[in-house]
Amino acid sequence: MRRRDFITAIASSAAIRPLAMVHAQQTGKLRTIGFLGAGTSEAWRQWVATFLQRLRELGWVEGRTVTIEFRWAEGREERFAEIAAEFVRLKVDVIVTSGTSPVIAAKQATSTIPIVFATAGDPVGAGLVASLARPAGNVTGVSNQFTDLAGKRVELLHEVIPGLQRLAILGDYGSPSVALDMNAVAELAHALGMQVVKSEIRRAEDIVPALAALKGQAQALYIASGPLVDSNRVRLNTVALAEGLPTLHGTREQVEAGGLMSYGANRLYQFRRTADRATHPIRAGHQPQNRQGARPDDRTNFARPRRQGDRIKISWLRCVPPSLVLLDGSSTGASVLGAGASTIPARG
Repeated sequence: MRRRDFITAIASSAAIRPLAMVHAQQTGKLRTIGFLGAGTSEAWRQWVATFLQRLRELGWVEGRTVTIEFRWAEGREERFAEIAAEFVRLKVDVIVTSGTSPVIAAKQATSTIPIVFATAGDPVGAGLVASLARPAGNVTGVSNQFTDLAGKRVELLHEVIPGLQRLAILGDYGSPSVALDMNAVAELAHALGMQVVKSEIRRAEDIVPALAALKGQAQALYIASGPLVDSNRVRLNTVALAEGLPTLHGTREQVEAGGLMSYGANRLYQFRRTADRATHPIRAGHQPQNRQGARPDDRTNFARPRRQGDRIKISWLRCVPPSLVLLDGSSTGASVLGAGASTIPARG
C-alpha cells in the first residue's frame, strides 16, 4: 500500500469511529444513562429493546461505550422519587424515563442532570416544561398528546358500540396525567349524552374488584394509560373480557394484550426518538442551551392484531364499521381491533 493511501485509510477510519468510543478512550470512563422504568421490565420489554437498538445504531453500545443503570418502579408511585434520588447519588449523565409522575420525581431530585422522557400526556399543562418549542430547565422529551386525542377515542368507541349510553372510565387517579385523561374523557362523554362511571385504582390488587364492580353498570370501558395500567395490561384486559366489557385504550400494546381497540401515539417510535435525545446531552454536555425542544409525537395510530383472523371471529366483523376494519393498523388513521371484539354487541 502506498504511504498516501495508508494515511487516507487511517484518517477515514478515525472519522467514522463512534463519538461514544472516542469519549471512552479519552477519559477512560463510560457515560452513564439512568433508565427509570415506571412499570416492570417485562411490560417494557419491547420499548427497551427499541431504545437499545437505536442507541447501538448511534454507536452507543451497552457495556462497551455506555453504561445503563436500569431501575424498575413496577407501577408504584412511591418508587419514582427513590430511584431518581439514587440516580443523583450515582451521578448519571442523563435520566431517561416515561410518564408524567416519574418525570416530576426526577425533576424534583435534580435541576442539573438532563431528563429525557419518552412519553408525557401534557408536559406543558403538568409543568414539566415551559413550552414544547422551548422547554427550558433540564427536561425535554416527546409529548404523546394524550388529552388532545381523548375526543377522537370517545368518538370511535361511540361509533363501534351500538347505542352506547353508559361508559366506565378506569385508571390510577393518583397519576397527574391519568387524572387529566380521565377527566377529559368524562367531559367529552357527557357532551355526547353518555352516563359516566369512574373507577379509580391505586395498586394492582384493586384491578379485579374494580372491574367486578362495573358489571351491569357500563356498556364499555375506557382504560386510561399510566404506569400501573401498563404494568398490568394483560390482567386488566383479561378480566374486562371475562366481564364482557369492550375496552378502549391509548396504546396498541393494550390491544396486543387483549383489548378491543386503541388510538394514540406509537410508543416504539417514541422510544427511538428518546434514544436520539438521550445521546444529545451526553455528546454536548449538560449545558441547557444544548437541549432540544419537547416536541409532540407526529405518528398517531390505531392498532389491531397482525393477523386479524387469528383473534377476531369473522361473525363479529359485521358489527364494526367498514372504515375501521379495512384500514392498515401500521399507518396513521388506521384501525385497531383486538380479541376484545367479541365483547361488541351485534348490530341489529
